[in-house]
Amino acid sequence: MESVYAGKEDCSGCGACFSRCPEQAITMEADEEGFLYPKIDAAQCLDCGICRAVCPLLHEGHYKEQELSRFYVARHKSADVLLQSTSGGAFTALSDAVLRQNGVIYGADYDEDFRVLHRRAETSAERDRMRISKYVQSDITQVHAQIKSDLKEGRMVLFTGTPCQTAGVRAFIGDSPLAKKLYCCDLVCHSIPSPLIWEEYKKLLEREQGAKLAGVQFRSKKDGWSRANSNKGFLFRTESDSRLQEDDRFYHLFFKVGAITRSSCSACRFTDLQRASDLTIADYWGIEKYSPQWFDPLGVSLIMLNSVKGADLFARCKEDLLSEEREKEESLSEQKRLREPVQLPPERSRFWQEYKQFGFAHIIEKW
Repeated sequence: MESVYAGKEDCSGCGACFSRCPEQAITMEADEEGFLYPKIDAAQCLDCGICRAVCPLLHEGHYKEQELSRFYVARHKSADVLLQSTSGGAFTALSDAVLRQNGVIYGADYDEDFRVLHRRAETSAERDRMRISKYVQSDITQVHAQIKSDLKEGRMVLFTGTPCQTAGVRAFIGDSPLAKKLYCCDLVCHSIPSPLIWEEYKKLLEREQGAKLAGVQFRSKKDGWSRANSNKGFLFRTESDSRLQEDDRFYHLFFKVGAITRSSCSACRFTDLQRASDLTIADYWGIEKYSPQWFDPLGVSLIMLNSVKGADLFARCKEDLLSEEREKEESLSEQKRLREPVQLPPERSRFWQEYKQFGFAHIIEKW
């Protein structure tokens, strides 16, 4: 087989094909924009077709639940948890319920150089590193085998990620009895930014500051939780200066310019109410309009229950969460990514041409 996908809009980089290939004939390689795509070694390939059969974007139904979702507004009872969370602390409550069952959590984390990758957590301290949003596509390819190993040991597993990543994990595990203990939680995802541009941005900050980065944080709540502040508050500190500093240039490239989004996001198969997950979490935008008493400047979560398993896990969080069922029309009105994919800007090709020709310094100044 020459390729798993026909065009780049047909590959989200979830790695299911890479992990399921029986001959290890597939590697995940970054393209000129820094996004990972599967590459087949023709000499090793048996042309068995498993890679295309498991691909969530090609698979009929995309591994989605068929049940109608139920919608809840939720907020963690702990102010400290709210401060350390992107929205209302739903992830902390769900993952704590799993940890109490001696379960395992998988989520996005930073390595020592602030590259974003999925990791495994068995303790609340390890889990806490996964709480804040990370607006970069994470490398997920090394955790599939770990997830399967944990499930084989009979452990409960909670995997959190973008909708295409949760679909990829479901594709990898398949209809095996192991899936009974696998709980998938996806995010209402705006789109996936380029890891290459993230690397360039970090290098720029280090050159400007004359020191290595020692900490980064997306979506700080220093100005309070609100939709208006959701694309602000990127904070960083360096090894030579412990003070937190703010910079909005990466946010601008992502949210305002929109040119660093992965091609497949414009053809996303997961921007509807049928989710490839047991639960979906997001910010509960607009709650101040629909039910003002629920608004909290420290954050409020939307939780969608997409399966019986998801509802069961949610029920185990009652001691940590305040919650109330809401009408789906509220979230459909406020969450555009529950209705349609992001649109790539017409100048996207020119952006990348200029990056290749003139480099990142030119891009960050012009765009």
